[in-house]
Amino acid sequence: MAYRFGNRHQMVLLPQSIEEYVAEDDPVRAYDAFVEALDFNALGIDINPHKVGNAQYDPKAMAKLLVYGYSYGVKSSRKLERETHHNLAFIWLMGGLKPDHKTIAEFRRKNKNSIQQVLKQCARMCIKLDLIAGNVLFVDGTKIRANASASRTHEKVWYQQQLKKVDQRIEQLLQECEGVDQQEQQLDSFVTMNKTLSKTKALKSTIQEVLSEFENSERQKINQTDPDCANMRSIQGKHASYNVQSVVDDKNGLIVHAEAVNDTSDLKQFARQINQANDVLAKPCETACADAGYADADELERIDAQEIDVVVPSKRQAQRKEPEPFSKKAFKYDKEQDCYYCPEGHKLRLSTIEKKTGGKRYIITDKNLCFNCQHWGVCTTGKSGRKTFRSRNEDLVEKFEAKYNTQDAQEIYAKRKARVEHPYGHMKRNLKTDAFLMRGRDGVQAETSLLATCFNLVRMMSIFGVPGLIQKIVST
Repeated sequence: MAYRFGNRHQMVLLPQSIEEYVAEDDPVRAYDAFVEALDFNALGIDINPHKVGNAQYDPKAMAKLLVYGYSYGVKSSRKLERETHHNLAFIWLMGGLKPDHKTIAEFRRKNKNSIQQVLKQCARMCIKLDLIAGNVLFVDGTKIRANASASRTHEKVWYQQQLKKVDQRIEQLLQECEGVDQQEQQLDSFVTMNKTLSKTKALKSTIQEVLSEFENSERQKINQTDPDCANMRSIQGKHASYNVQSVVDDKNGLIVHAEAVNDTSDLKQFARQINQANDVLAKPCETACADAGYADADELERIDAQEIDVVVPSKRQAQRKEPEPFSKKAFKYDKEQDCYYCPEGHKLRLSTIEKKTGGKRYIITDKNLCFNCQHWGVCTTGKSGRKTFRSRNEDLVEKFEAKYNTQDAQEIYAKRKARVEHPYGHMKRNLKTDAFLMRGRDGVQAETSLLATCFNLVRMMSIFGVPGLIQKIVST
């Protein structure tokens, strides 16, 4: 069989114009059309072609570079710079512009707040294209590592000790500088000492900022590298991470809202995430669904009070275990008398009320009833007889458990994994997101917005095709 050989000296290697570098149905054209359709004034980026002063790169071109780069797992500024020199799709997208890595990094850093709004505009574009219905919303979270080490996370006492050491070091350096000046030694050593002093003062400033963060929050530990992240446990172990929350619409599995938070659990996130998604939709959804990690009755009540159906299993429902013969489920609660009755009909009266949680503890009226009961040793072995506990919002828990057990709720919950976990799989595997590049919550939120937008664009291309999506975007 004959071989085909390449020829680097071929005279006509590329088309005559950059426009001919990519085919009409190349996905890069959809990314280009999407960014062109964004309202940059609403994003907070000024587009003024008549600007005077030093020339700068077109903000639209820079935004295209970031969106397209993230969509293929190319995130670092140096790699993006390299792509503008070697990748034909990037060359076409940029129209031949080749910004250096510092320019790319500075654009991303200076426009963090603007980039955060890209997902909102993308979601509203999907609403106009009838891709997002906003009837059923699914919430879920995943841990993504921060650009920081878990070993750099310390308590307040540690920072106070380091501040004392830094103050002592600054005092020492000032004395050394004074001695060098008096002895009129070579300038090089004095300059080096000044650099050391400057770095030490910068470290002091960082420590003071972290200490002020302790005063302004209830956090017990703060990371020195990225004060906004937190140590979290995941399948990969314990790392400095962010808890990335996303709200996904049921119709086509598109992301309505995404946010990076530093709460180590999802327990207090349900109402916040659903409300923010409803703001994007400009209407309340009909049903909100999540797994048992969000089963906080107070959080669920905030959404239920808006006449939104809540489909969230409790911890005991998620475990799918049959209740024990003498668990609290076997005891009957009398709301009027505020007491329980055991399976044998004996009364458990109210004993104490916890001040912090508002929970109530109940105890058998006569311990001898338990001692003489046929179920003694199985129901309880306590010296005071049988006891039980009722949380402050037990009524709500029972209400949401009953709702979850309905057939309609079960059908909705069955779709949850396929809808809400799909985006995370795409972000982590296809977009190669094992950690964030930027530090601080604003930077991480900007990256989260880009990742979620990239997922939505891929789904939109799957639904309409590249030419069809471009036509839809242009016509909206």
